[in-house]
Amino acid sequence: MNPLLQVENLQVEFKTYAGTVRAVRGVSFDLNPGEVLAIVGESGCGKSVTAQSIMRLIPSPPGRITGGSILFDQEEILNKSEHQMQRIRGNNISMIFQDPMTSLNPVLNVRTQITENLRHHKKMSQDKADARAVELLDLVGISEPKARMRSYPHELSGGMRQRVMIAMALACDPQLLIADEPTTALDVTIQAQIIEVLKNIRQELDTAIILITHDLGVVAGLANRVLVMYAGNAVEKGSVDEVLCDPIHPYTWGLLQSLPRLNMGPEDKLEPIWGQPPDLLLPLDQCPFLPRCEYAMNICTQQRPPFFNGDSSHISSCWLHHPLATKITRPQEVE
Repeated sequence: MNPLLQVENLQVEFKTYAGTVRAVRGVSFDLNPGEVLAIVGESGCGKSVTAQSIMRLIPSPPGRITGGSILFDQEEILNKSEHQMQRIRGNNISMIFQDPMTSLNPVLNVRTQITENLRHHKKMSQDKADARAVELLDLVGISEPKARMRSYPHELSGGMRQRVMIAMALACDPQLLIADEPTTALDVTIQAQIIEVLKNIRQELDTAIILITHDLGVVAGLANRVLVMYAGNAVEKGSVDEVLCDPIHPYTWGLLQSLPRLNMGPEDKLEPIWGQPPDLLLPLDQCPFLPRCEYAMNICTQQRPPFFNGDSSHISSCWLHHPLATKITRPQEVE
């Protein structure tokens, strides 16, 4: 089975008054039909830029894709014209954006915003589009969907706006759904409901999902595989069990150590990752995690590490996994 999506050595940069920001630096991954891939990392690591690159939504200027390849269904996305991309966006590939309040049009009701895609891509009549919109609202768990068709975004709660965004993204039965921080700014109960909606979508529609998030709890509940990003680089890849239960990169160790744990006592403290990410205006000819890594070696200052195989599916970009490196034990709190 061929992967639905293949991203190879993706590089994206933005021109600014201060210089050129190299936001994504050679990221590679693939995604199979019906699979959920989570891309995780701290704010500013390049997660959303990677997602926007797949949709060809990088604003130009100031941004541009400077290298790499994005194959969707065996076709090169980067070679397509804007007209061709308009036929793909919302039809074959859909995206749920971070903030539904700013992503939804405030002067159009729910009915108009969902049926617009159906009428444009599927050439449906208004009656058929209305019926499909009601089905979609019911699918994402909105009660009284016919009545909600007349609602405007400001009349909906945050959770309901997010559900409407999901319904819009699913309108044309896309092969790939990109969910960019779909639970941001929602309370814990609503977050759980949104994740359940995405689970049901995957099971019922067999839609492949790229989940962009910094919430490892969401990752554990939904993803099959995980890509960890840091400073525009991919630093670890593997199945969700491998990355969350047996991480092999110091940055992933730090992410997991900084999470609250149920067995923490009053005297226990969270362990932050000290320091700041590197300046993305500068070229990186060394390990990007070097300034914050307590296990750094001389080689880390001289050359960026390649990927080393933990096994066939679990790999890490860290010199600690070189055959000649000193073997160390990861922190207890991660185990």
